[in-house]
Amino acid sequence: ALQKDRSSKMAYTCWKVRVYLIFLSMRIELWSIGKAHEAFVKSGIEEFTKRLNHYFKTEWILIPTPKSTGMLSEMDLRKKEAALLLAWLQPDDYLVLLDERGKELSSTDLADFLQKKANTGLKKMIFLIGGAYGVDATVQQRAQYTWSLSKLVFPHQLVRLILAEQLYRAGTILKNEKYHHQ
Repeated sequence: ALQKDRSSKMAYTCWKVRVYLIFLSMRIELWSIGKAHEAFVKSGIEEFTKRLNHYFKTEWILIPTPKSTGMLSEMDLRKKEAALLLAWLQPDDYLVLLDERGKELSSTDLADFLQKKANTGLKKMIFLIGGAYGVDATVQQRAQYTWSLSKLVFPHQLVRLILAEQLYRAGTILKNEKYHHQ
């Protein structure tokens, strides 16, 4: 009985190490079109991003709005932003577009989604917060998944904070840590 107990503990420990290594092998990039983080959300974004790095190597990529766009129509601005985004994306990047018309996920569903993608050996997952007028159809078509945080529309600055917190929460769910409550 003692041998069986030791072997089951060892198997569980090996499983935990394997799951942890799978997490760390998948990189998460959080892309947002627009200006730098505003002061009212900056510390929260930085804190949750730091925490998220315990589960996935994570980095924010802030993409400035293209210059000289004051006279462009909304459609032309989206096309200009799309050209920039599509040039930056690599063929193997898994793109998750944040859009209020996307699929809503619970926190545990998000954790399951991340786990499944990490288990496939995915190297990089990009979460994209589009520009002020959304994204062009070419970016929507390039996205492998469209996720809605809510049917409500939030300011981009708050979406950044909510995104970082929800990804951190998903990490704690996957590691069975005390943060998320049912």
